[in-house]
Amino acid sequence: MRTYSLDDVHETRKRRDSWWTVYFVDPVACRVTLPVANHTRLTPNALTVISLVLGLVSAACFATNQLIAGACFFYLSFMIDCVDGKVARLKGTGTAFGLWLDYVGDRVRVVLCAGGLAYGQYTLTGDVSFVVLGAAVAVLDLFRYVNAPQMKRVREAVREERQESGLEPLGPDPLAVDVLTADSPAADPLAADPFAADPFRADAYRPDPFSVDPLEPPERERERMGRGPRPRAFFRFFKRLNRFLARHRVRSHLVSGIEFHAAVFVIAPLAGAWALIPLAAMSGALLLANEVFLIYRLWLFTRRHGVSSSQESREHVLV
Repeated sequence: MRTYSLDDVHETRKRRDSWWTVYFVDPVACRVTLPVANHTRLTPNALTVISLVLGLVSAACFATNQLIAGACFFYLSFMIDCVDGKVARLKGTGTAFGLWLDYVGDRVRVVLCAGGLAYGQYTLTGDVSFVVLGAAVAVLDLFRYVNAPQMKRVREAVREERQESGLEPLGPDPLAVDVLTADSPAADPLAADPFAADPFRADAYRPDPFSVDPLEPPERERERMGRGPRPRAFFRFFKRLNRFLARHRVRSHLVSGIEFHAAVFVIAPLAGAWALIPLAAMSGALLLANEVFLIYRLWLFTRRHGVSSSQESREHVLV
C-alpha cells in the first residue's frame, strides 16, 4: 500500500481556489488528508457523509442558539468536504455517485443551517428579520446551483447552432460551468479548461469574472455594435491583479459561494448574533452582483455569436 507525503497531498489542491479556502481551510485540510489517506480506509463518499453529519450538528447548534459551536461544526463540515476530494484525487477513487452525494449534501447542509439560524434567532428574539434572513440565504444558494447548469446549457446550445450552421467552432470554453461530469474519474478538466480547478466539487466550475476572456468582442466589432472602445487601463489592471492572485492560487472574484457560506455560517456567528444580518446582507449582495455579472457576460456571448430566436432553439435551451 502506497504511503503518501504532504507534497502528494498538496498536488491535489485546486489550481485556483477561493481566498477563504486557500488561506483558512486548505492548510488544515491537507494535514487531515495525510493521515486519512495513509492510515484509514475511509472512502470519499464516507467522508462526504461525515461532512453532512457535521453539517446537521451545526444546524442543530444554530437552532439552539449555540452560535460558536455551530460555526465550529460548520467549518469542520466544510473542511472534511474538502478532504473527500483530495482523497479521491490522491487515490483515484472518485465516482459519479460521489458527485451527486457531494452536490446534494452541500445543498442540504446550507438549507438546514440557514433554517437553524433563522429558527434559533427567531425563538430567542421574536424578530421576523431572522426568518427572512434564513429564507434569503437558502434561496440565493439554490439560485446559484440552478443558474450554473442553465448557463452551461445556453453555451452548449450556441456551439451546437454554430456547428450545425457550418460556422467556425468556438474552441474550448474557459468559462464553461460543468456540475454534471465534474466528479467523473475519467474526466480531466484541467487539460481543457485552465480556469477549472477541483473536479470533485461543483464550486470549482464557477467562472472567474476577471480572467482573460477570449469571448469578448474585438475592438472593431465593439465599434460596429455601437459600443465604445474597451477601457484598456481598466482591463490591464485586472489582468495584472489576476496574474498576481494566480501565483497565490486565489481566484479573482471577492465573494463566491464559499465566501458567502463562510460569512454567514462561520464569521458572523463567531462575531455574535448582532453580525448575522449585516454580514449576510453584505456577502449576499456581493454574491448576487457576481452572478449578475456572469449573466451579463453570458448575454454578451450569445449576442456576439447569434443564438437563433426560433421557438425550437428556445425550447432546446430552456426545457
